[in-house]
Amino acid sequence: MNSIPPALVLLGGALALPLLPRLLRSLAFVLLPVAAMALLFSLEAGNTTLPFLTFDLVPLRVDRLSLAFGYIFVLATLLGGIYAFHLKELGQQIAALIYAGSSLGVIFSGDLLTLFVYWEFMAVSSTYLILARATERSRQAAMRYLLVHLFGGSVLLAGILWHFGESGSLGFDGFAGGTGAYLILF
Repeated sequence: MNSIPPALVLLGGALALPLLPRLLRSLAFVLLPVAAMALLFSLEAGNTTLPFLTFDLVPLRVDRLSLAFGYIFVLATLLGGIYAFHLKELGQQIAALIYAGSSLGVIFSGDLLTLFVYWEFMAVSSTYLILARATERSRQAAMRYLLVHLFGGSVLLAGILWHFGESGSLGFDGFAGGTGAYLILF
């Protein structure tokens, strides 16, 4: 089984984008989702674990549902790259790739800590994209958006901590209910 999370293709591309000449960045923005799609086609069902402190994180959990959503998100990223091919502002290109990569990370997360980290990267990068319009209206919208995301992220974190306190597990498996599960769902 391929054990490379597809999120890393887009996140790594976001890090490499500033190193590319301006004329190649838009092309890279289109080719990176193609590379992520090729990686998705090579994935097989199963989990990839990564030891972290005393936990076994699962940055890649592949099943039919995650693959279906992965294909949809990568296709949307590809179409967005084609639509924004004319865009030359580096910050927006980086933020869009971070957002798309983080979305894939959320989809394939097999533990709650990985899910939370990717979730927060989504919040920050999407807020930057709203701010990039650089108008008073976009600034106000970004602040409202950020507040909603910060509240949602705080509730998610509270649910994760509550669930961990009750179960001792960060596994992203079926939840039997309880306060932690309801906070995560909220």
